[in-house]
Amino acid sequence: MPRQIYDVDKFLEMSENAVECRVKRGGDKVKLKLRTKKYLYTLVLEPQEAEAVIQRVKCQVVEARPQTESA
Repeated sequence: MPRQIYDVDKFLEMSENAVECRVKRGGDKVKLKLRTKKYLYTLVLEPQEAEAVIQRVKCQVVEARPQTESA
């Protein structure tokens, strides 16, 4: 079960021990997902603020592919 984080500084601190950070862009919000050995943490930000956080993340950043509709 994912856990949501509201503190950017805590998110950046946790990124030091994370496996990867996935970035999911959608509409007017950007969701950052931080995968650690134990949990998946999420942080939802405005696009401008998210770009600044992505530059400071200390783990591998992976852009999530947009989902395609299947028939």
